[in-house]
Amino acid sequence: MTCAEWEKISYAERLLIEDALRDAPVRISAIAKALGVTVVSADLGSGISGEIRPSPEHPGSFIIRVNKNDSTRRQRFTVAHELGHYLLHRSEIGRGIVDDVLYRSSLSDWREAQANRIAADILMPDPLIEEWYRRARELRVDDVVAFLADKFNVSRAAMRIRLGIS
Repeated sequence: MTCAEWEKISYAERLLIEDALRDAPVRISAIAKALGVTVVSADLGSGISGEIRPSPEHPGSFIIRVNKNDSTRRQRFTVAHELGHYLLHRSEIGRGIVDDVLYRSSLSDWREAQANRIAADILMPDPLIEEWYRRARELRVDDVVAFLADKFNVSRAAMRIRLGIS
Protein backbone atom coordinates (compact mmCIF):
# COMPACT_ATOMS: atom_id res chain seq x y z
CA MET A 1 0.00 0.00 0.00
CA THR A 2 1.77 3.00 -1.28
CA CYS A 3 -0.51 6.02 -1.40
CA ALA A 4 -0.94 8.33 1.57
CA GLU A 5 -4.70 7.79 1.55
CA TRP A 6 -4.29 4.49 3.44
CA GLU A 7 -3.58 6.48 6.61
CA LYS A 8 -7.09 7.97 6.40
CA ILE A 9 -8.77 4.56 6.46
CA SER A 10 -9.67 2.91 9.76
CA TYR A 11 -7.44 0.11 10.97
CA ALA A 12 -10.34 -2.38 10.86
CA GLU A 13 -11.14 -1.48 7.24
CA ARG A 14 -7.47 -1.72 6.25
CA LEU A 15 -7.33 -5.23 7.73
CA LEU A 16 -10.42 -6.31 5.77
CA ILE A 17 -8.92 -4.96 2.54
CA GLU A 18 -5.43 -6.32 3.13
CA ASP A 19 -6.85 -9.80 3.61
CA ALA A 20 -8.13 -9.70 0.02
CA LEU A 21 -4.85 -8.45 -1.49
CA ARG A 22 -3.08 -11.80 -1.44
CA ASP A 23 -3.88 -13.04 -4.95
CA ALA A 24 -4.29 -11.55 -8.39
CA PRO A 25 -6.72 -10.61 -9.66
CA VAL A 26 -7.90 -8.95 -6.48
CA ARG A 27 -11.51 -9.86 -5.76
CA ILE A 28 -12.94 -6.35 -5.59
CA SER A 29 -16.51 -7.57 -5.06
CA ALA A 30 -15.36 -9.55 -2.01
CA ILE A 31 -13.79 -6.40 -0.59
CA ALA A 32 -17.02 -4.47 -1.12
CA LYS A 33 -19.01 -7.25 0.55
CA ALA A 34 -16.59 -7.38 3.51
CA LEU A 35 -17.05 -3.62 3.93
CA GLY A 36 -20.82 -4.00 3.81
CA VAL A 37 -21.19 -2.21 0.47
CA THR A 38 -23.56 -3.71 -2.11
CA VAL A 39 -22.46 -3.72 -5.77
CA VAL A 40 -24.96 -3.97 -8.60
CA SER A 41 -24.70 -3.74 -12.35
CA ALA A 42 -27.13 -1.30 -13.96
CA ASP A 43 -27.78 0.59 -17.17
CA LEU A 44 -26.51 4.00 -16.12
CA GLY A 45 -26.59 5.49 -19.57
CA SER A 46 -23.86 6.79 -21.79
CA GLY A 47 -21.09 8.71 -20.09
CA ILE A 48 -21.68 7.44 -16.53
CA SER A 49 -19.34 4.76 -15.19
CA GLY A 50 -20.61 4.41 -11.67
CA GLU A 51 -22.14 5.88 -8.57
CA ILE A 52 -22.27 5.36 -4.84
CA ARG A 53 -25.34 6.20 -2.79
CA PRO A 54 -26.82 5.42 0.59
CA SER A 55 -28.81 2.20 0.34
CA PRO A 56 -32.56 2.86 0.44
CA GLU A 57 -33.21 -0.65 1.84
CA HIS A 58 -30.50 -0.66 4.51
CA PRO A 59 -30.06 2.62 6.39
CA GLY A 60 -26.41 3.31 7.15
CA SER A 61 -25.26 1.11 4.25
CA PHE A 62 -24.17 2.08 0.76
CA ILE A 63 -24.74 0.75 -2.73
CA ILE A 64 -22.42 1.03 -5.72
CA ARG A 65 -23.94 0.84 -9.18
CA VAL A 66 -21.65 0.22 -12.15
CA ASN A 67 -22.52 0.65 -15.79
CA LYS A 68 -23.28 -2.81 -17.16
CA ASN A 69 -22.34 -1.59 -20.64
CA ASP A 70 -18.71 -0.99 -19.63
CA SER A 71 -16.06 -3.70 -19.99
CA THR A 72 -15.40 -5.96 -17.03
CA ARG A 73 -12.04 -4.31 -16.48
CA ARG A 74 -13.62 -0.86 -16.49
CA GLN A 75 -16.30 -2.05 -14.06
CA ARG A 76 -13.64 -3.41 -11.70
CA PHE A 77 -11.86 -0.06 -11.61
CA THR A 78 -15.17 1.75 -11.16
CA VAL A 79 -16.04 -0.41 -8.14
CA ALA A 80 -12.58 0.21 -6.65
CA HIS A 81 -12.91 3.96 -7.34
CA GLU A 82 -16.35 4.13 -5.69
CA LEU A 83 -15.01 2.14 -2.74
CA GLY A 84 -12.31 4.81 -2.53
CA HIS A 85 -15.05 7.40 -2.09
CA TYR A 86 -16.69 5.19 0.54
CA LEU A 87 -13.44 4.74 2.46
CA LEU A 88 -12.20 8.32 2.19
CA HIS A 89 -15.23 10.55 1.64
CA ARG A 90 -18.12 8.72 3.29
CA SER A 91 -19.26 11.82 5.15
CA GLU A 92 -19.47 13.75 1.87
CA ILE A 93 -21.48 11.22 -0.15
CA GLY A 94 -24.76 12.77 0.95
CA ARG A 95 -27.47 11.60 -1.46
CA GLY A 96 -24.87 10.12 -3.78
CA ILE A 97 -21.81 10.65 -5.97
CA VAL A 98 -22.04 9.98 -9.69
CA ASP A 99 -18.79 9.58 -11.64
CA ASP A 100 -18.60 10.11 -15.37
CA VAL A 101 -16.34 8.12 -17.69
CA LEU A 102 -13.37 10.28 -16.70
CA TYR A 103 -14.14 9.67 -13.00
CA ARG A 104 -15.24 13.25 -12.49
CA SER A 105 -18.06 14.04 -10.12
CA SER A 106 -19.43 16.91 -8.11
CA LEU A 107 -16.55 16.37 -5.70
CA SER A 108 -13.31 18.29 -6.13
CA ASP A 109 -10.56 17.03 -8.40
CA TRP A 110 -8.34 16.19 -5.42
CA ARG A 111 -10.99 13.88 -4.00
CA GLU A 112 -11.32 12.17 -7.36
CA ALA A 113 -7.53 11.81 -7.48
CA GLN A 114 -7.58 10.27 -3.99
CA ALA A 115 -10.26 7.76 -5.05
CA ASN A 116 -8.22 6.88 -8.16
CA ARG A 117 -5.01 6.36 -6.16
CA ILE A 118 -6.63 4.08 -3.60
CA ALA A 119 -8.43 2.19 -6.40
CA ALA A 120 -5.10 1.53 -8.11
CA ASP A 121 -3.53 0.41 -4.82
CA ILE A 122 -6.39 -1.98 -4.17
CA LEU A 123 -6.54 -3.52 -7.66
CA MET A 124 -2.78 -3.56 -8.21
CA PRO A 125 -1.05 -3.83 -4.82
CA ASP A 126 2.70 -3.32 -4.95
CA PRO A 127 3.72 -6.69 -3.44
CA LEU A 128 1.65 -8.58 -6.03
CA ILE A 129 2.84 -6.35 -8.87
CA GLU A 130 6.45 -6.98 -7.85
CA GLU A 131 5.86 -10.72 -7.59
CA TRP A 132 4.16 -11.02 -10.99
CA TYR A 133 6.60 -8.62 -12.67
CA ARG A 134 9.44 -10.86 -11.51
CA ARG A 135 7.59 -13.95 -12.80
CA ALA A 136 7.00 -12.27 -16.16
CA ARG A 137 10.72 -11.59 -16.46
CA GLU A 138 11.57 -15.18 -15.47
CA LEU A 139 9.14 -16.45 -18.10
CA ARG A 140 10.64 -14.00 -20.62
CA VAL A 141 7.25 -12.53 -21.43
CA ASP A 142 7.48 -10.21 -24.42
CA ASP A 143 4.73 -7.80 -23.42
CA VAL A 144 4.96 -7.45 -19.65
CA VAL A 145 2.29 -4.74 -19.50
CA ALA A 146 -0.26 -6.93 -21.32
CA PHE A 147 0.72 -9.94 -19.20
CA LEU A 148 0.25 -8.03 -15.94
CA ALA A 149 -2.95 -6.32 -17.14
CA ASP A 150 -4.39 -9.75 -17.91
CA LYS A 151 -3.24 -11.20 -14.59
CA PHE A 152 -4.74 -8.33 -12.59
CA ASN A 153 -7.80 -7.96 -14.86
CA VAL A 154 -7.21 -4.25 -15.41
CA SER A 155 -6.71 -2.19 -18.54
CA ARG A 156 -3.29 -1.87 -20.14
CA ALA A 157 -3.51 1.87 -19.58
CA ALA A 158 -4.08 1.38 -15.85
CA MET A 159 -1.16 -1.04 -15.67
CA ARG A 160 1.15 1.33 -17.55
CA ILE A 161 0.27 4.07 -15.09
CA ARG A 162 0.84 1.73 -12.15
CA LEU A 163 4.25 0.72 -13.52
CA GLY A 164 5.20 4.33 -14.25
CA ILE A 165 5.43 3.72 -18.00
CA SER A 166 4.26 6.52 -20.30
